[in-house]
Amino acid sequence: MSGIGKMLMLAGAGLFIVGLLLQFIKVGKLPGDILIKKGNTTFYFPIMTSIIASVVLSLIFYLIGKWK
Repeated sequence: MSGIGKMLMLAGAGLFIVGLLLQFIKVGKLPGDILIKKGNTTFYFPIMTSIIASVVLSLIFYLIGKWK
C-alpha cells in the first residue's frame, strides 16, 4: 500500500476514535467558556475549550514530528 493510503487510513481511524470519545466526554462546557443569553440571541465562545484543544493538538503534532 502506498504512503498516502496508509496516511488516510490512520487519519480515518484517528477521527473515528475522537468521534467515539466525544460521544462520552462533554466538551465545551468548561469554566472559562463565555455564554451570553439575551432574549432570542445566544452567544457562545469556548475560550478554555479552544486553549485545551490547541495544547493537546500541539503535543500530538510534536510527538508525530519527533517520531518521524
